[in-house]
Amino acid sequence: MGIAAGYTDEELRSFVYEYERQPFGTKAAWIKEQSFTMGQFRRWRVAVFDGDLDQGYIPRDRKLMTPFDQRRHIANQDAQSDADSEKLRARIRELEATNEALGKAIGLLHQLNAQGPATPETTEPPSS
Repeated sequence: MGIAAGYTDEELRSFVYEYERQPFGTKAAWIKEQSFTMGQFRRWRVAVFDGDLDQGYIPRDRKLMTPFDQRRHIANQDAQSDADSEKLRARIRELEATNEALGKAIGLLHQLNAQGPATPETTEPPSS
């Protein structure tokens, strides 16, 4: 059984990281828009930043053990990871398009080579 019924660990982690990326002054409004309470979210946040989520532990303590700077760094790493993933996906699409174009060019060369004019046979000059 996980820390939150109805949510996977990855969903909880994404909620926590999204919360941390919210600009100052908008976090409370963001929580109100969600389907969970601030109390539930606090427990999830403690579990994510203290590493208990991966182990399935439910935090007993209400205080957050992970310093603010480290929490911000973890959330920013997640955002950077998303940006890097998108760059890699764009590069893959670019390389696949290049590969397809090269495949077509090679196919055309093979067609031209197969359909090209036959070269006349050369004969040996008569010896004198």
